[in-house]
Amino acid sequence: MTTSLSRDLGTTGPLVDGTWLQTTSAGRQDHINPATARANGTVLLAGPQEVDAAVAAANRAFPEWRGTSPDQRRRILQRVEELMLERVPELGRLGTLELGVPFRTSAALAHLSAGWFGYYAGWADKIEGATIPPSPRMAPGLDYTVPEPYGVVGVILTWNGPIMSVGMKIAPALAAGNCVVVKAPDLAPFTVARFAEIALEAGLPPGVLHVLPGGPEAGERLVRHPDVAKISFTGGIPTAKKILDAARHTLKPVLLELGGKTANIVFPDADLDEAVAETVRSCFTLSGQGCNLTTRMLVHREAYDRVVTATAEAAAALRVGDPFDQATALGPVIGKAAHERILGLIERGAKDSRVITGGHATDPSTLPPDNRDGYFIDPTVLADVDPHSEVAQHEVFGPVLTLIPFATEDEGVELANSTPYGLGTALHTHDVSRVQRVVPRLQSGTVLVNGASGQPPGAPFGGYKQSGHGREGGKEGLYEFLQTKNVFIRA
Repeated sequence: MTTSLSRDLGTTGPLVDGTWLQTTSAGRQDHINPATARANGTVLLAGPQEVDAAVAAANRAFPEWRGTSPDQRRRILQRVEELMLERVPELGRLGTLELGVPFRTSAALAHLSAGWFGYYAGWADKIEGATIPPSPRMAPGLDYTVPEPYGVVGVILTWNGPIMSVGMKIAPALAAGNCVVVKAPDLAPFTVARFAEIALEAGLPPGVLHVLPGGPEAGERLVRHPDVAKISFTGGIPTAKKILDAARHTLKPVLLELGGKTANIVFPDADLDEAVAETVRSCFTLSGQGCNLTTRMLVHREAYDRVVTATAEAAAALRVGDPFDQATALGPVIGKAAHERILGLIERGAKDSRVITGGHATDPSTLPPDNRDGYFIDPTVLADVDPHSEVAQHEVFGPVLTLIPFATEDEGVELANSTPYGLGTALHTHDVSRVQRVVPRLQSGTVLVNGASGQPPGAPFGGYKQSGHGREGGKEGLYEFLQTKNVFIRA
């Protein structure tokens, strides 16, 4: 596997049993830089044959990795964190080249990812069970629990922020003593491959971690494989349904982190400037291509007109362009198909709402020459949106923010809960009593009150409803990769 700090990504392919394969059964494809629409790398694609080889090697490696002392696993994960932090600029640059994400954002994501390795390194030697109190109605003896790893875990990453999922999924799985086979996204395999090189350099034994860039065929084989004990998936609901259908053949558990339609409920007593700034910052991060970005703004009618004006001004001020320019706030969307899909959705949404800024592809004449063929869309804000419309109910995965007014606290809560998703909700108010009333009624895995703090490694992350089940991050994220054995020794 080769990478470069130039604008050429080179070639990447599967890592199986510590070796980078030079040929694969599924062929190769060009990697297209979404900021230029030109090929900037080559991906050797894994198919079922490579999946079988990786799972077999992981099974062979599992007894030794499971038997590795917890303090040794801790030291390896700590070293992974150290090396990732040293190479944040390189990881950020790779992320920008493959995704078009502004460099400052992709570097920040790499830095965050490293934090999960440090956090779960701290858990590696602290995994413990419990002693069960004796019952007078049962035979005397010692009853206790032992948390144990699953064995081989399959991880399926999405393309929009794979370095984040590397930290949230791979770090706890390794800390728990599992071996991991990763199906890397074919649209964004280079950063994941570079991480795997770092992990090997940090001392992770060959065979413990495998990386397979590939498409649906590789993913389906990984899910159906009888020797894969659990699947962790981040992505969209349609793919999740296919994964659940495939997993039923072996009845294996599946952790799902799926889409979102996060709303910010803004009350008139809030700091409106701060509420607008937080919403605009969140919505247009990654050009709107994120699961828990704030893509709906529900605003009390008393503050609605002021918020509409301020939001239009804030979004229009965001700079779209070269993702390596430090002044750029929005890079391109991932590719041609996404570009056409998002513009079509905006066009349909504009029929029953007001476009107060954006609403179209970025004028190529405003872009640097190298970026004029890229897949750029201006940050778009739609006001007076029908809360039951397509653009209000479904995940856009593009730079589109919808504004919807409400009249009462109950209506605001009802609108926030009205989509099939339940990943996150934001709330802006200075009324503490209102916070205490509203938060318990919100159907989402995360609630942010008056601003966000990022994603601390110790905080659990996951959704309600169709946003998935299971948790990543924190102690809950560690125990997703452990199963509990009960042991009784009769006296």
